[in-house]
Amino acid sequence: MLIETEPTPNPATVKFIPGRVVMGMGTRDFATPEEAEASPLASALFGLGDVTGVFFGGDFISVTIAPGAEWSDVKPDVLSILLEHFSANMPLFPAGSAGGIVVPEEEEFADDPADAEIVAQIRELIDTRVRPAVANDGGDIVYRGFERGTVYLRMQGACSGCPSSTATLKNGIEQLLKHYVPEVTEVRAV
Repeated sequence: MLIETEPTPNPATVKFIPGRVVMGMGTRDFATPEEAEASPLASALFGLGDVTGVFFGGDFISVTIAPGAEWSDVKPDVLSILLEHFSANMPLFPAGSAGGIVVPEEEEFADDPADAEIVAQIRELIDTRVRPAVANDGGDIVYRGFERGTVYLRMQGACSGCPSSTATLKNGIEQLLKHYVPEVTEVRAV
């Protein structure tokens, strides 16, 4: 089995592509070892010590390492864990567990029903134009809400903590949404 690797715009994150489906539906982001306990694979990666983030995408896994850690030291261990996991056809989550997308409740926004048409346009643009591009870089972006002209988005995977994520939000996503949805005045990360 061959697992390909790709750099991402975030120098602390590498995208690992096992050549098979990782998450059939949705994505899953693990930012702490405690969150990673939900998945044996994520837990094993955090167990390396230098790993500070794991993200499961549709057909890839992004792994983020701590400041000061070097990919030349960590990458062989990550590849070994991934090879063992996928060669044995092990599940990402224990049988009977929820797995899948988990959205922290404190990040939920209640959209105004009067904005339903605007929200539908925003969601459509994010799903068709933004998410595929962000997935190519080893991450994901999730709609969180729209309030008084401001769109709230959550960056995940390689995009979370990426030095260029602010530029991506302001120069890319914000400009795209403003162009197609005039009611949008700003985009913010949550």
